Amino acid sequence: QVQLVESGGGLVQAGGSRRLSCAASGRTFRSYAMGWFRQAPGKEREFVAGCIWSGGSTKYADSVKGRFTISRDNAKNTVYLQMSSLKPEDTAVYYCAADGPGTLVIPTSPRPYDYWGQGTQVTVSS
Repeated sequence: QVQLVESGGGLVQAGGSRRLSCAASGRTFRSYAMGWFRQAPGKEREFVAGCIWSGGSTKYADSVKGRFTISRDNAKNTVYLQMSSLKPEDTAVYYCAADGPGTLVIPTSPRPYDYWGQGTQVTVSS
């Protein structure tokens, strides 16, 4: 059974940093695309960042480029989202998602992703 468990959310001041973790279990994710999405109240779920687990390719939304970094730890089967220079508009529930197997291109739409975590709240105060 595939499980994605996010952690690391919380309250942070504007300009601060936070690292989110997504612990993946239940199968080998080497040929999967892993994505981070977020959803603010009253808004649609939007793509934040993604990577292909076994490769070096990454993709970022324009709104977070240069501030957020996605990475992974193969030994821990965990994907991270390092967030820096946080802004109040980054406030949202952040979700980890997996699309695969055999994914070569990182989807930016939520639809292709088969597995989702429960989400973790990030609140950025001004």
